[in-house]
Amino acid sequence: MGKVVMYSSVSSDGFVADENDQPGPLFDWLSSGDVPLDESGRLKVSRTSYDYTRAYWDQIGVTIVGRHVFDLTDGWGGKPPSGIDHVVVVTHRPQPEGWDAEAPFHFVGGVEAAVAKARELAGDRLIEVAAGDVGGQVLAAGLVDEVRMDVVPVVFGSGKRYFGSVHAQHLLEDPDVVIQGNRVLHLRYRVRR
Repeated sequence: MGKVVMYSSVSSDGFVADENDQPGPLFDWLSSGDVPLDESGRLKVSRTSYDYTRAYWDQIGVTIVGRHVFDLTDGWGGKPPSGIDHVVVVTHRPQPEGWDAEAPFHFVGGVEAAVAKARELAGDRLIEVAAGDVGGQVLAAGLVDEVRMDVVPVVFGSGKRYFGSVHAQHLLEDPDVVIQGNRVLHLRYRVRR
C-alpha cells in the first residue's frame, strides 16, 4: 500500500497562498534553474531540485485535493497535473456540469473516503494530499505518513495555512531529507505514530 504524503510549496511563515488566495512567489523556484523538470520546458529548476522533485513526482499515483483547488485550477482541463494517474476531489457538491465522466477524477464526500479511494487507485504508488484545509483534515484523521515541504524564502504574514485549520498537536520526526535548491529548501518529515 502506498504512503500518504502531505505536500506543497510553502512560505517561510507557513502559508500555501496569500490572503487573496494567490501563490505569489511560492512557485518561483520552479523557474529558477536550467534543468527542465517536465516535457513542457516551462518548469526549470536546479539540478539538486530536479533530482529530488522528479524522483518524488514519478512515485505519485494519486493526488487528493479539495474542491477549492479543483475549481481554482479549472480541474486542470480534465488531465491530472505532472503525469499523475488520478485525482480524488473532496467535495460535498456534484461534479461540474458537463464534466467529462471519462476523466480520471473521482469526487468523494470526505477525507476518509478520499484516502480509501486513493488507496484503491494508487496500488503501491504514493498518495499525495495537497496541503491546506484538506491536507490538515487528513493529518488530523491520522492518515498522513509523511509531510513534504518546499520552503520558499518569502513571508506572507497571513493567508492559507499549510496545515489548514488543524488545532491539535501532531508530532513529526526529525527531517530525514533537507536539500537546498535555488530559492527553495526541500524538507521531508515522517509523521510520528
